[in-house]
Amino acid sequence: MGWEALEQWGNDVVRSEPLTGGAGVNDVWSVRVNGHLAVGRLGQRSDADLAWETDLLRHLHREGMAVPVPIPTTDGRYFADGLVVMTCVKGGPPETQADWRRVADTLRRLHRLTQGWPQRPGWRSSIDLLHTESGTRVNLGELPPDGVARCRVAWARLARRRTCVVHGDPNPSNIRITADRVAMIDWDESHVDVPDLDLALPHDAAGLGSDAYDVAAQARAAWEAAVCWDPTGADQFAVKRLDEVRAI
Repeated sequence: MGWEALEQWGNDVVRSEPLTGGAGVNDVWSVRVNGHLAVGRLGQRSDADLAWETDLLRHLHREGMAVPVPIPTTDGRYFADGLVVMTCVKGGPPETQADWRRVADTLRRLHRLTQGWPQRPGWRSSIDLLHTESGTRVNLGELPPDGVARCRVAWARLARRRTCVVHGDPNPSNIRITADRVAMIDWDESHVDVPDLDLALPHDAAGLGSDAYDVAAQARAAWEAAVCWDPTGADQFAVKRLDEVRAI
């Protein structure tokens, strides 16, 4: 249906301007719902996938975390025809070591609140990928064999750790900081995995220590290479990330 689905949020909904975000797989726009600024995201996710994400965001909001809150349609659904409409979250990116420590605290709270959370439908964790090749946007069969081996070595160092929901992409553009709170936006890559993937932050803000930080950074580089793999991409992001994964 496309953006025509926006009508299901009311007759006065207005789509304003395109926004960056959504990991390049979604169409993201600012919208107005009942006169309030919001964000609409249109993509190809399944209903089960969107139900998982919107349930997660509502849970985190109820627990007091600052997240985009799904806005229901006029008949009470939290998504329709691949479209999700969420509250707009204001703030700026982290800039200082103190900012990044606040980000680390926020991520650790996410991890505490979601222990035992079910896996996002169709997804695989980094630990799962030690024994399988694909899940959602990951297809290890597309990577060079040596790269797959190096990624699996990096992930194996996290085996037997507890799992929880990870944000999956805690880069500065997905963080909104104000004086009194830290918010995470763009939960399109969130899934159940080892929390270390979220904690390889600048300045070792999570206080992992040099050895544990190296383990986390290698695992995250391997994950980003796998989930973003496109050797023909103009910025060669995934290729560069795979180059960072050492053979051990």
